[in-house]
Amino acid sequence: MAIKLEIPTALRPFAGKQSSLDLEAATVGEALKSLTNTYSDLRKHLYTDDGRIRSFVNIYVNDEDIRYLEKENTPIKDGDTISIVPSIAGGR
Repeated sequence: MAIKLEIPTALRPFAGKQSSLDLEAATVGEALKSLTNTYSDLRKHLYTDDGRIRSFVNIYVNDEDIRYLEKENTPIKDGDTISIVPSIAGGR
């Protein structure tokens, strides 16, 4: 399954300055594992020490939030796009 994984600007320094990657994967979890195997510095930005996706990291398949699908077990199909969207906090 050829899919596109989009990397947000804030995480690109940890991913060889790539804005996106084309990957082969059957689930979101497989795609993220492939990404973090290639760019190990990303792991600490995406996952907690116990291996869960950090609460402030949102993952979408096409425009669907995986938290409302099957989380990391969400199946992906040829041509899908996975987007990593870190939450941004701030203001006063």
